Amino acid sequence: MKKNSIDRRQFIKTTAGLTVLGSVAIDCKRKSEPDINAASLPRWRGFNLLEKFIADVSNDPFKESDFEMITELGLDFVRLPMSYLCWSDPKDWKRMDEKTLKEIDQAVEFGKQYGVHTNISFHRAPGYSVHTGVREPFNLWLDEEAQQAFDYHWSHFAQRYKGMPNKNVSFNLVNEPATLDYERLKPLTPEVYSKVVRRVVKAIRDVDPNRLIISDGLWWGRDPVDEIADLNIAQSTRGYEPMQITHYRASWVEGTDKWPVPAWPLKPDPSTEARYLSDEMNKYYLDTLKKIDVSPEMEWNSERIKLQMIDPWKKLQSKGVGVHVGEFGAFSQTPHEAVLAWMRELMGQWKSAGWGWAMWNFRGGFGILDSERPDVQYEDYKGHKLDRKMLEVIKES
Repeated sequence: MKKNSIDRRQFIKTTAGLTVLGSVAIDCKRKSEPDINAASLPRWRGFNLLEKFIADVSNDPFKESDFEMITELGLDFVRLPMSYLCWSDPKDWKRMDEKTLKEIDQAVEFGKQYGVHTNISFHRAPGYSVHTGVREPFNLWLDEEAQQAFDYHWSHFAQRYKGMPNKNVSFNLVNEPATLDYERLKPLTPEVYSKVVRRVVKAIRDVDPNRLIISDGLWWGRDPVDEIADLNIAQSTRGYEPMQITHYRASWVEGTDKWPVPAWPLKPDPSTEARYLSDEMNKYYLDTLKKIDVSPEMEWNSERIKLQMIDPWKKLQSKGVGVHVGEFGAFSQTPHEAVLAWMRELMGQWKSAGWGWAMWNFRGGFGILDSERPDVQYEDYKGHKLDRKMLEVIKES
């Protein structure tokens, strides 16, 4: 009896010690891999992959080789800018094509396999596309039916990836909100935008409360949105300024073939300011510049990048909002040396701010592979043409 009592006491002491050690081990594991949230974004760096960018142009599976190459090149992020028409229909928005959705699942699995974070983005959402030539049967910002569809689709993705760690997958709600409607081309206001964002964030969190959500800034992603800073979601900015550098001779932007050949630093050409879509939207842009003490005629250089593209977002960041650059790049017709000089300056400031980025794109006219720039000596890389100089610039940042 006495022996049994001693054994029992010893057992309790021993197991108590093991319990403490187990708790320490679990705590150490947690400390070694802290949870990723909207206020503590890693400095993810990578590319946009375009397999499901425009439904009637491409609806292909994502390529495992892209994930493999991105990892080999030392990067760790992909954004998937997708049209909801790849898996649904505006006339029947509750229809979900499982075959296409499984191809998106596969991309997420590729990301997990190769250590690449996958950001799922609605480039075309129910009721909105950044492309003004697109027409939807309803308006995301004004119509209840469109907002129901938007909530429904994001709720489905929330259920699909429920519980998956944020290190593997995040959601980017809608690409580059800017215009209220296609007919009047009025600017989308923060008040209208924040109402839709609050609603869809609730729909996602009702399913998966901890999912990392990223919301684009206004004015095509350029302007931070203070009105949603309390939602515990990150925000995404852009790197397409000045457009004389980034869109020189881009066929989809009218008049760019008449712009002067750009260099860096760059003196703005007043004729390029006419690109804005309406007098009302142009006024919105000029008023925004006035608030930050920037003149449209101010030379594009290190100082203007800081004033216009960095400082407003650092102010948002100081409120506990994580910042990531969802898209940036310069089209292949811009002189390569000008692109690299501009890129080095812009990305150096992002690095100082602690922001990650995603280049548009990986393979193609803005990217480091197969961009067909006329003034680049390419390097053969796994059957692709690699812009080694550009790769070195982005890896510095």
